Amino acid sequence: MQVTKHFKLSEFACKDGTQVPEKYQGNVAALCLALEHLRERLGSPVVIISGYRTKEYNRRVGGASKSKHLTASAADVRLSGKSPAEVSTCLEELIAEGTIPQGGIGVYPSQNFTHYDIRLTKARWDG
Repeated sequence: MQVTKHFKLSEFACKDGTQVPEKYQGNVAALCLALEHLRERLGSPVVIISGYRTKEYNRRVGGASKSKHLTASAADVRLSGKSPAEVSTCLEELIAEGTIPQGGIGVYPSQNFTHYDIRLTKARWDG
């Protein structure tokens, strides 16, 4: 199912094969709208490294017990030719402009991805 112009619901499925539950699909839609703005601003496709996670899968990968991935409200992303710091800076600019929702931003340079979630409160960390 196509969620927005550049994102499909299947991209957010848990890596264990579990699809995003219907009750969380609205979260994916909101997240996709924000990620469309990121893609447009940086001029590069957004690759979803991790979207929705089941509790079991989240535990297995060492995710936080209250991870926003559990409700499909988060995505770990990678953009070709852009460092996690560049992606984070762009997310901060989009938030400051009011273009995308305030949320969590985690920068993971050693794994080459950036976490963004739509928690609506500010949270920042380095991984």
